[in-house]
Amino acid sequence: MAEHVIIGIDIGGSTTKIVGFDTSSAEKTLIRPILVRATDPITSIYGAFGKFLDQNGLTLGDVQKVMVTGAGSSYMSKPIYGLPSEKIAEFKSIGLGGLYLSGLDRAIIASCGTGTALVYAEEGMEPDYLGGTGVGGGTLVGLSKKMLNMDNVDHIAELAKSGSLDRVDLKIKDITKSDIVPGFSDIMTASNFGQVSDLATRADIACGIINMVFETIGMISIFAARNYKIRDVVLTGNLSQVPQAETVFKTLNRMFDMNFIIPENSAFGTVIGAALAGMEA
Repeated sequence: MAEHVIIGIDIGGSTTKIVGFDTSSAEKTLIRPILVRATDPITSIYGAFGKFLDQNGLTLGDVQKVMVTGAGSSYMSKPIYGLPSEKIAEFKSIGLGGLYLSGLDRAIIASCGTGTALVYAEEGMEPDYLGGTGVGGGTLVGLSKKMLNMDNVDHIAELAKSGSLDRVDLKIKDITKSDIVPGFSDIMTASNFGQVSDLATRADIACGIINMVFETIGMISIFAARNYKIRDVVLTGNLSQVPQAETVFKTLNRMFDMNFIIPENSAFGTVIGAALAGMEA
């Protein structure tokens, strides 16, 4: 069966993600996404492409078109292996992928990568880029490298599991007897790193860094959602897979009556959106 697969590629600074949709049936089946690491964008494009075809038993003749997105897509000067190729705006890919993974018709999509981008997405409309913050995975790694001499996210997250925010963050309960948000004054942050103890361990510091990054992403997402009068925020990107994300965002859900969602395959939201854009044409 010829030309029945639409491939999406998301080219980042250090990783490239690739996914496909089999369009031979009405269901348009998602083909398992993969990730490769390479410092050179061109190397990572062709490395990811070859690995994806090999792992899924595909040939070039099976590929209908290739949709490319991400910051590194600017390095692509010609079609990949001569296949029909098209560049897709990253923010459109973020929106389409977030809605697909969550099954929602309307949501704020927070793409948590090196920094964090916010997109408002609604079924049948072009996604709207809302801005974002420079706080993201790059912040987590940079601060951890300086403060802990660690730059591997998995290792930082593992260290943080035994840490405590009590020796790092200043809580509402520490500065007032008033219950600003009923039932949450004992855990609500007044100041990230506002009460670092001399007894704070490396694990405590790691916990504080991760918490600060996620709380920042969470609060700007809440502000964006309120502007659109919705509760649903879909978290995508590599950072959404850090284990502490689930705990922090569940707390924000309860505290602010939100619905933060970390869907399956959240790390691949943008590349899935790129492939979906290829099915719109």
